[in-house]
Amino acid sequence: MACKTVTAFTGIVALAATWAAPAAASAAEPWRPTVMAAVGDSISAGFNACGWYVPCASRSWSSGDSRTVQSHYMRLRDLDDGIAGHNVTLAVPGATSADLAGQMAGAVARRADYVTVLVGAQDACMSEERRMTPVALYQSRVTEALRLLRAGRPGAKVFVASIPDLKRLWRVGKDNVVARGFWAIGRICPTMLARPTSTAAADRARRDRVRGRVIAYNAVLARVCAAYGPACRFDGNVLFNTPFTLNHVSKWDFFHPNAAGQQLIAQKTFQAIRDWADEPVWELATQS
Repeated sequence: MACKTVTAFTGIVALAATWAAPAAASAAEPWRPTVMAAVGDSISAGFNACGWYVPCASRSWSSGDSRTVQSHYMRLRDLDDGIAGHNVTLAVPGATSADLAGQMAGAVARRADYVTVLVGAQDACMSEERRMTPVALYQSRVTEALRLLRAGRPGAKVFVASIPDLKRLWRVGKDNVVARGFWAIGRICPTMLARPTSTAAADRARRDRVRGRVIAYNAVLARVCAAYGPACRFDGNVLFNTPFTLNHVSKWDFFHPNAAGQQLIAQKTFQAIRDWADEPVWELATQS
């Protein structure tokens, strides 16, 4: 009788242990998006990267399919061919933060599960300083765009790139007569690039204020992305701090990245999400 009691007690203890034991963690398949979308402005649209004043989506740092550029899309496709042909470029030349929500709605409609965001250069590149997008308004627009993504595609991941340093562009191009000519004729980013050789105090101060506005926009991107949670990754100002040269910009406007510039952006920014691509997604395994 005592033996039976011990046996029964042992069985109850074992059963209780089974109930109480946490589910074991097991490695599932690594993160592999099946549809990706690029939202933002002319940089992500590949403007002037392979033609005269036209978008060139194939050379986009984000969604392009050029082997030369090795975009985020191509790097992800090399890991898993399931994404092949499902790269959507919704970025539009000239777009500002005001256009971001509409583009993001398009990404949701296309069921994107990976979205890249690069927008803000045009918010600063206005005809006059007073026309630059206020920081608070920029923040509300970016916040709304990410809200739309979370509401429509709650499982999606989003990468947010910092805005490049416009003052660096001025610095590397101001002594190039051809660059100055294109900037003047095309009225390219007047807030930063107008009167590029001037050393007047007013012009130096203007350039610093425009750079300060871009820095403020990048701080917004960092905050909004952090608030979104672990499914959002900001590049930590990598793109802003990238030491690009005139060899990385189009010789048709000395402003937009050429193929080499797009390649540089892809290389620098993909580092921010490499762990997403390399590490498996852990899930709880059901014990039987």
